[in-house]
Amino acid sequence: MKKAKIGIFGASRGTDIGKNLMLLDGCEVVALCDFNKERAQEGLQKLGIDIPVFESFDEFIEQGLDAVVIANYFHEHTPFAIKCFEKNIHVLCECISNGTMAEGVELLRAYEKSDSIFMLAENYPQMKFNREMKKICDVGTLGKVLYAEGEYNHPASPTGTDFIKDYVYFPEHWRNHLPRTYYITHSLAPLMWITGATPKRVSAMPVFEPMAEAATVRLVGDSAAVVTILNDDESVFRVTGCAAFGAHHNAYRICGKNGQVNNIPGLGQSVMLRYNEWSVPEGMEEINHYDPGWNDEDEELIEGSDHGGGDYLVARMFLDCIKDNKQPEHPYDIYSAVTMASVAILAHRSILNNNQPYDIPDFHNEECRKEYENDRLTPFYGTDGSKPDIPCCSKPDYKPTDEQIKGYFDILKN
Repeated sequence: MKKAKIGIFGASRGTDIGKNLMLLDGCEVVALCDFNKERAQEGLQKLGIDIPVFESFDEFIEQGLDAVVIANYFHEHTPFAIKCFEKNIHVLCECISNGTMAEGVELLRAYEKSDSIFMLAENYPQMKFNREMKKICDVGTLGKVLYAEGEYNHPASPTGTDFIKDYVYFPEHWRNHLPRTYYITHSLAPLMWITGATPKRVSAMPVFEPMAEAATVRLVGDSAAVVTILNDDESVFRVTGCAAFGAHHNAYRICGKNGQVNNIPGLGQSVMLRYNEWSVPEGMEEINHYDPGWNDEDEELIEGSDHGGGDYLVARMFLDCIKDNKQPEHPYDIYSAVTMASVAILAHRSILNNNQPYDIPDFHNEECRKEYENDRLTPFYGTDGSKPDIPCCSKPDYKPTDEQIKGYFDILKN
């Protein structure tokens, strides 16, 4: 089999993924695209290979590519994925898949006309403790899953300047306008992967407490969103998007009729597996606390990868899909990706509308698509100059102080 030729769109996060793809037999990174020349050169240095660099995406995808890693701005993946679909180019897409409900419709319609493989580049399900929790659920000793929790908690230093220079380097940057529900796949995707459930209804409540940043133009004063989801199997999830309360952690808990399993934040990759005393499986203890193994022939490469090994495993999964000419499984497939984006978008609307619940559309159904095909409400600025048309914060009038704003621009000047 010839090597798959892969292009990287988005020189920051995209080259992180590209470096893991370069570790695999069966593919080669052959082109890089970024609108920012300086970042493109930095990305080229990270890759450590001599490949052509493009500012124009249209020129970039004319390079005989078999697949593209789409890792541009968080909310602007859809138009570029569609251009790939039109040329039957495979797509590994950073999360989220679509920034508006209408884009979700457009993405699926274009995909269904193509021969492309689409995979969401969501790495948190592949962390060691989440892989172990899936194995436990698949064995079935927990019984029917009734409830699960997922938290992605990422507070930032109030005095850090590198984050501003590296990640929010102009006022209209998407991170300055990111509702707390939107960055949801790190908390939601692991639960969907472990349990197999699909969200069907969502509501959310905000936790309003502005981050104590010395310098910022962030218009989101919420520190978290608590999102409640009813699933197709009648289980319930409670998840956050990107939260900023307590200590930094990723926390997941799966509760069945017979017991529960969770990771223990702050204690590495360990898990706690507990059963009710009347439902302990044969050969098990009531309380089991242990560090699982990878049980994988690529353990050394996994351990050397970022995001708890998830970056390498996602790259390998994508290449396996290309080799086998198959779509990825739930929740990495395009329908799951658009479902998660819908949860993110409609959970924020729930917050803006007095915690009103919203049904998650089944976008396999064309009638559901028609309901949302013109729904372009967004809290973000676009690179084309378009402005937000809904608030990004639960309190729309919130804004940082004049002193914080001045501090932000002072950092950018230095």
